[in-house]
Amino acid sequence: MANIFKSSIGKKLIMSVTGLFVILFLTLHMTLNFVSVFSPEAFEGVCNFMALPIVGIMVPVLAAGFIIHIIYAFILSFGNLKARGGVKRYEVSNKAATDSWAAKNMIWLGIIVLLGIALHLTHFWANMQLQDWTGGEPSNPNDLLAATFGSPVVTVLYLVWFFAIWMHLTHGFWSAFQTIGWSNDKWFKRTKVITIIVDTILMGGFAVTAIAAFLRTKGIL
Repeated sequence: MANIFKSSIGKKLIMSVTGLFVILFLTLHMTLNFVSVFSPEAFEGVCNFMALPIVGIMVPVLAAGFIIHIIYAFILSFGNLKARGGVKRYEVSNKAATDSWAAKNMIWLGIIVLLGIALHLTHFWANMQLQDWTGGEPSNPNDLLAATFGSPVVTVLYLVWFFAIWMHLTHGFWSAFQTIGWSNDKWFKRTKVITIIVDTILMGGFAVTAIAAFLRTKGIL
């Protein structure tokens, strides 16, 4: 069994399964954050709900899937580069897939995504969830939004991060379908459309949340 997960197929299967965790994690996170666009009071209530024990168990599980996905992404990326002598290409069955910029630069997109995660953790997680776990006093979520997105530079950095995730997902989502066998021309076209729609809704929601928070700090919204 251990040898299966060490094989190329096993690693790709892990990437596909944990990729689902990533989508679920982002969907939950975006939905909760998007509440702040309409009502700061409701957003604060949602954040209090997230502090409940039952939710506190679910989020780390999804986050663990996210972390495993990132680890295996780098394992596969460096393995592919080594096998191809440094050529930055992914071996996929559909030629159109290898022609996309995202497919050729997944490792760099991954690095940008990781840097964005580090930025996000210092702004929010360290001041909210970490404080809950260590017995400290969590910061008010609306105050954190204002402090973070009150800076136009930080807001732009977040938007760049969201775009990098969007690019990353547009390749990774359909790639997961290929791994489970939906790799023919018929399903490739369908999954590409589904991918773009889902990814745009997810990352568009994050972007709107950030922009709305920025506008609110300037008294425009």
